[in-house]
Amino acid sequence: MPLVLSACGNGVLDPKGPVGAAERAILLNSLAIMLAVVIPTVIATLGVAWWFRASNRRARYRPEFTFSGQIELVVWAIPAMVVLLLGGIAWIGSHELDPPKPIASRVRPVLVEVVSLDWKWLFIYPELGIASVNRLVLPAGTPIRFRLTSASVMNSFFVPQLGSQIYAMAGMTTRLNLLADHPGRFAGMSAQFSGEGFSDMRFTVDALPPAAFAGWAAAARGHGPMLDAAGYAALARRSKATPATNYGGVVPGLFDAVVRMEAPQPNLPVVVGGSTQG
Repeated sequence: MPLVLSACGNGVLDPKGPVGAAERAILLNSLAIMLAVVIPTVIATLGVAWWFRASNRRARYRPEFTFSGQIELVVWAIPAMVVLLLGGIAWIGSHELDPPKPIASRVRPVLVEVVSLDWKWLFIYPELGIASVNRLVLPAGTPIRFRLTSASVMNSFFVPQLGSQIYAMAGMTTRLNLLADHPGRFAGMSAQFSGEGFSDMRFTVDALPPAAFAGWAAAARGHGPMLDAAGYAALARRSKATPATNYGGVVPGLFDAVVRMEAPQPNLPVVVGGSTQG
């Protein structure tokens, strides 16, 4: 079994940030608490079946037995303790890992605005004046403050190794704070079925050293198409397997326009790998 599980990586049990690590701790603690009940119960079930087998003449047969205070105490006390422990873990975790709660750090956070489209992800860096599609670039060791919305149906933004799946909904803004501990490449995905192109609605997360992130932002700024009204109208067309793209400029207030449902909403054919399908 350990050899089989060794192939399981890039998931919630391999965290690369403080939020993911805390969520893994909750999962493991919950598992340990439940195993503390499950394992003795299984052992006791097998032991009772073995002891009270028909061939065991030492087993005491009590057909008139109806009540035992000691058994009742054990039967009710253990589940009560499990509920209290699991409830305590959930209570503490729901407050400590509240998605809008900022991550304590001496480093100034980076704001990223996320828009889910059919079927791709748009990442806007309003403070840097750039944007990207299906590629999220982050500075390692820096808190990331996300604002998320959807330009169409409800979607779910999830980077398993960083933690905290959260929904993106049309006409609404949700907030999320994450941090990547060190440089690396992680997988991002949509965890909410959203139609025909859902299977390709994935993105790459590149956590770069701060200097490399600054270099990427400087190289992207002014080098690439402009994400204005016309650019967004073209991007908002339904498409599958959209390649990663950078935008060298973004019109101010685009994310808020999407939230207010004032951004262009084209009703055009689906684009697949550069070819149009009716």
